[in-house]
Amino acid sequence: MEKMNLSRRAVLKLSLLGGASVGLAACATNAPVATRVPVVPTATALPEAPQLPEVSTATAAPQAPTLAPTPATPDDDDEPTLAQTEGPYYTPNTPERASLLEPGMPGTQLVVSGRVVDTQGTPIDKALIDFWHCDNAGQYDNAGNTLRGHQFTDASGQWQLTTIVPGLYPGRTRHIHVKVQAPNQPVLTTQLYFPGEPGNARDGIYDASLEMDVKDVADGKAATFTFVLSM
Repeated sequence: MEKMNLSRRAVLKLSLLGGASVGLAACATNAPVATRVPVVPTATALPEAPQLPEVSTATAAPQAPTLAPTPATPDDDDEPTLAQTEGPYYTPNTPERASLLEPGMPGTQLVVSGRVVDTQGTPIDKALIDFWHCDNAGQYDNAGNTLRGHQFTDASGQWQLTTIVPGLYPGRTRHIHVKVQAPNQPVLTTQLYFPGEPGNARDGIYDASLEMDVKDVADGKAATFTFVLSM
């Protein structure tokens, strides 16, 4: 077999080529492998829920209705409460009693009842109520206490008066005089009237708001009225 004589230059060239191949192989072996990363879809933002108004669960306390004071016109005493004139026949210091009836007294029996309250509707205990009116013939007793008397309300503001239907005093419609006073308060002086009276329309003092609620009963007439006082 014939020996091959390689020059030094040829050997060097072969060495360089072999190293390059080894280097390339190494590079190929050590090269990182690309990893496929899965694509995660981006979440779509949802629209915000509309803001609802807050609902209060608190219940407002009911307001008590305010009542109008018993209307009237100022009297001669310039009292600080509304009033009608007391007329010329008032006398103080009447007896305390709930019935003004006396034996043999002519006339139609009348029972008037009601309450005394303030403008908030609160009953007034121990309110003084003083009544007086003319007799069946239209005459006032100016010497004694016939058809005159006072009483006090109970804890619920209730009062009741038993008397007769007053007659017709000349120049006036049918009426009952009254003074009402809450404890330690000014006096309300006013008058009570009967509905349907012919004299109401021509009486200069008459006020429709002071009419009693009157009805016929077996033994006469019954009426009701509520006094409302400014406190």
